[in-house]
Amino acid sequence: MALTREEREQFLAEPHVAALAVEAGRQDRAPLTVPIWYQYEPGGEVWIMTGRHSRKGLAIAEAGRFGLMVDRVTPTVRYVSVEGPVVSTRPATREQLVEISSRYLPAEKVDAYVDFAWKEHGEQVVIRLRPEHWLSSDLGRV
Repeated sequence: MALTREEREQFLAEPHVAALAVEAGRQDRAPLTVPIWYQYEPGGEVWIMTGRHSRKGLAIAEAGRFGLMVDRVTPTVRYVSVEGPVVSTRPATREQLVEISSRYLPAEKVDAYVDFAWKEHGEQVVIRLRPEHWLSSDLGRV
């Protein structure tokens, strides 16, 4: 059963690790699909943070769009997939790194992770996606 708009937006707003998919520019290969942290508030844009010169960063810049899929298997099998155009790419701020890290890590781990990532991960960008196409379902208990 498809989710309502409110249900799918609320589910996407939860801190799932997403599968990011983006066309990688090669006819002989499937799209690049990798796990990624993301941020989303219902009714807004989705944003991710990645290295400007990472494989996914370059592929997104070339394609101009990407998709994310999040799922869970308990208490029911549920997923939401969203795809759309990139609406902005900007240099990441330390505050954004704190925000997204706080979404996924225990509070006592955030500062150490942010210090490490800010120093070691190289130039990071925040890429914003405008949700354009949605797929969602709750398959019930299996």
